[in-house]
Amino acid sequence: MQNSSPRRALTGTLVVLFALAMAVFIIGPLLWLAVRAFATNWTYPNLVPDGWTFKWWELVFSDNALGVAVQNSLFFAPITVLASALICLPAAYAFARFEFPGRRFFLIGLFAANAFPKMGLFVSLAALFYTLNLMNSILGILIVHLLGTVVFMTWIPSAAFAAVPRSLEEAARDAGASRLRVFSSVTLPMALPGILVAAIMSFLASFDEAQGTYLVGAPDYFTMPTQMYTLVLNYPTQVAAVFSILLAIPSVALLLAAHKHIVGGQLAEGFQIK
Repeated sequence: MQNSSPRRALTGTLVVLFALAMAVFIIGPLLWLAVRAFATNWTYPNLVPDGWTFKWWELVFSDNALGVAVQNSLFFAPITVLASALICLPAAYAFARFEFPGRRFFLIGLFAANAFPKMGLFVSLAALFYTLNLMNSILGILIVHLLGTVVFMTWIPSAAFAAVPRSLEEAARDAGASRLRVFSSVTLPMALPGILVAAIMSFLASFDEAQGTYLVGAPDYFTMPTQMYTLVLNYPTQVAAVFSILLAIPSVALLLAAHKHIVGGQLAEGFQIK
């Protein structure tokens, strides 16, 4: 009993130190970006910038190339989510509700696109895209983005569909509802939180996709992540900081909007379907 208090105090101190270290590790780079985006110049060993300015923000919003990159990102991400939903949600329902030969093989196979280094996969795709004349095309970029969303848009909704009690669907059928009515009135509303989480994860995956987009789309199509390569080489670091903040805004906003479902286990449950 006499040794428990010092030990508890030491444990509490270590926990606080660990929390502070994690806060510095997570918030530190974001704080550096925020300061850098408004700094006229900031050189070592000065602890604060030499001055403050909004000209880097004005440069980003007035540069036509950067504006086009923003427009392209806001175009490709929603289209990718819509196309992914149309393709993957029927498959997710089939995986959840039907037993068929090769079901587990196909489920595991959906991870294949994410189980290998992406650049190697994209280089292999590029050879196929040259043959099909898909290089430097919108369709080619959409296919690349779709590859990164398949696992989210299939596994998470599949788990959501599987979690809907069959007894509720059978009760609705016994009451005379058609299969379509049962799906639209019972199954879909109960699975909707999982589908929304999958849509948000797919949006973020498409919005942040860089390697494949650069390989397939450059030099005709640049999105915000691919434009970052040019920013690092051709613009002051303050412009890259501004662009990084703009790139992070949709991700942070969507994660904050969906954090209840993600923390509540929808994302984790999506990778536990059997």
